[in-house]
Amino acid sequence: MVALVHELADYERAPEQCHLTAEQLHDRLFGENPAVFGHVAEVNGVIAGICIWFLNFSTWDGVHGIYLEDLYVTPEHRGRGIGKASLQLLARICVERGYTRLQWQVLDWNTPSIEFYESLGSVDLAEWRTHRLSGPALTALASQ
Repeated sequence: MVALVHELADYERAPEQCHLTAEQLHDRLFGENPAVFGHVAEVNGVIAGICIWFLNFSTWDGVHGIYLEDLYVTPEHRGRGIGKASLQLLARICVERGYTRLQWQVLDWNTPSIEFYESLGSVDLAEWRTHRLSGPALTALASQ
C-alpha cells in the first residue's frame, strides 16, 4: 500500500513530497487510535488500487462525511472499474452510516480523473480554495 502511495505521488508530479513509511501507515490504520481507513483492490493477488480516507465533519449538516485522501489505480489496471468500485464502496459507507458527504480533491491538470468523477455526478467546488500551512509557516504560527 505504501508503494502505491509513493507511485501516486510520482503520478502527481511530487515524489519529493511523499515521506510516508510502512510503519507510519500501519500505525494510523491499525494502531491504538486509528486515524485513517484504507481499502485495497486486488487482481490475481496483486494490489491494483488503493483508497485511503478519514472522517470529516459538517457543522452545517451536523454529521460526519468521508474525505478521500488518496484514490489510486495502477496504470495497468485502469479502465477495469476499480476506481468506480472504490467510490461505490465509500458511497455505501456514507449512506449506511448516515454521512452526508463524500469529498476529495483532484489536481486541475488531471483531466482523465476529473472527467471520470464528473461522469459519476460529482460537483466541482471551484469557489472553494484549499489553503495549507506546513513547514516553516506552520512552525512559525505555532510558536506565536
